[in-house]
Amino acid sequence: MDKPKVVLGVTGGIAAYKACELLRQLTESGHDVRVVPTESALHFVGAATWSALSGHPVATEVWSDVHEVPHVRIGQTADLVVVAPATADILAKAAHGLADDLLTNTLLTARCPVVFAPAMHTEMWEHPATQENVATLRRRGAVVIEPAVGRLTGVDTGKGRFPDPVEIFELCRRTLARGMHGADLAGRHVVVSAGGTREPLDPVRFLGNRSSGKQGYALARTAAARGARVTLVAANTTGLPDPAGVEVVPVGTAVQLREAVIKAAAHADAVVMAAAVADFRPATYANGKIKKKDGEDPEPIALVRNPDILAEISGERPRPGQVIVGFAAETDDVLANGRTKLQRKGCDLLVVNEVGERKTFGSEENEAVVLSADGGETPVPYGPKEALADTVWDLVAERLD
Repeated sequence: MDKPKVVLGVTGGIAAYKACELLRQLTESGHDVRVVPTESALHFVGAATWSALSGHPVATEVWSDVHEVPHVRIGQTADLVVVAPATADILAKAAHGLADDLLTNTLLTARCPVVFAPAMHTEMWEHPATQENVATLRRRGAVVIEPAVGRLTGVDTGKGRFPDPVEIFELCRRTLARGMHGADLAGRHVVVSAGGTREPLDPVRFLGNRSSGKQGYALARTAAARGARVTLVAANTTGLPDPAGVEVVPVGTAVQLREAVIKAAAHADAVVMAAAVADFRPATYANGKIKKKDGEDPEPIALVRNPDILAEISGERPRPGQVIVGFAAETDDVLANGRTKLQRKGCDLLVVNEVGERKTFGSEENEAVVLSADGGETPVPYGPKEALADTVWDLVAERLD
């Protein structure tokens, strides 16, 4: 079978060297990659490096190999174009249809999914001109990843950092798999909760659960690949890398998760509550470690109910037409309990799965049934968690449309 053809556009930013890792991920996973740098990009990484890593010649101008008409053919034959890093300059040129080098010509002739991974200083990213250009590109169906927050060049820190190349690769892989249907969530803001809350007993102990956060992260990655702006409220998901283009809000307890979700949901088109939220928390917190006493049983731990976040946001609906999705982990009578919970919570969709010692929690796979408030049932067979994530977003997109 022919390898999927990917064009990797590289522009003139200090993060250009990180694109070498993205190129490696793409080539080693079986993609045929043609690197098209700008002239400025070659100040950071030379043409010989790109040619050696990709196995293809590298040019920046339309005048090279003119008999092959590269400024037309490269874009025409591509299955995916990804520009990483994408400077403010290339975003402006792409938004306005300028074509003064090989990369901008390629962008104009491409009829495949296009992904931009911006990297620049915070002030440049936040400038109204850049934001308007990003909005224009997203409106046309391009996937423009939100930059990460962190150390920039020099001593500066803020939003504008190049996302993890491995995470950009995962987003590109998902975008390529969906083809031209990929950006159906473009222009939408979605909120996803992930992980498991922990309710502290004392400075060293807590009440918690086995949730790893992997399903929530799969939902966030998939939504970003489909063009959405994603806020991920992550409860105790240490060890999971931040998905590319996703704003991650770390929390610990159910109360903290509630505050973060309600704040983000105020401007969201959809909220997917995949986190495992503790139903109860200790009534009191011991400031010092609770000691065991010889010959004495421990004191009973009094519990109080945590807020029901799913029911609260389902009832309030801060935005008209907002779609709310809940998750229900059950150990028996899975569908019956799921239907009861769907009615009680008042959400639009409820993802019901069976959990246990070796089921779902911590696994890379999942199996579920998505119940809808109108009585529908959508079974999702055992498989990768991103497959369940795609099914959830398919159902959400139908309701948003």
